[in-house]
Amino acid sequence: MTDTRRVALVTGGASGIGQATCRRLAADGFLLAVGDLDAAGAADSAGPDGYAGALDVADESSVDSFVAAARERLGRIDVLVNNAGITGDRTATVLHTTPVAEWDKVIAVNVRGPFLLSRAVLPIMIEQGAGHVITIASVAGQVAFPGRSAYTTSKGAALQLARSIAVDYASAGIRSNAVCPGMAHTAMTSWRLDDPVLRAEVEARIPLGRVASPDDVADLVSVLASDRLHYLTGAALVIDGGYTAL
Repeated sequence: MTDTRRVALVTGGASGIGQATCRRLAADGFLLAVGDLDAAGAADSAGPDGYAGALDVADESSVDSFVAAARERLGRIDVLVNNAGITGDRTATVLHTTPVAEWDKVIAVNVRGPFLLSRAVLPIMIEQGAGHVITIASVAGQVAFPGRSAYTTSKGAALQLARSIAVDYASAGIRSNAVCPGMAHTAMTSWRLDDPVLRAEVEARIPLGRVASPDDVADLVSVLASDRLHYLTGAALVIDGGYTAL
């Protein structure tokens, strides 16, 4: 019997927001294709009926091979969640002291990655006559985070990529939206948020008084992936506890 469940491909699905998104989409009835540098973690997130594998989102051959294998295994791709991302190491701060190699690494993962994944998946969605690309950007793509030049630049570019896809592929039945979280507690931010003093400084600037959990962001992705908001495309949906409202 043919499996009629919709299929979501999630990058960076082994941990953090990606892992929470996989849990939520699985609960919503999706079959999952999960890619991550951590192949074992991706397999845990994909579940027994899904597809998982090692994926370097910045590498064209890795992306193309993963997408082809996911489609062969699951038959289609209805939703792409461009989640994989990095903030850069502690040297990626203000512009004039950021090493070129670290700048290139952040741009490769956060901009080249969504480009390559979208480029590989869009022909499948065009053939299907429908699809939804959901890119995890950041409020840093709308307001500059002090001392995080590479990250802020990359997330601004990712947001514009999501809008470009929305404009260019609407006639093909494909929608594209960006999710823009504020500070969320993940492995990437634990160096700051596990420190009570630093966490208090961050949360003092958030009207709701707390940082986001990965599940908070996954809830928003779930609403978008549900395919209920048929008229929503090209949007940047902010989920930041009111941070950018100040």
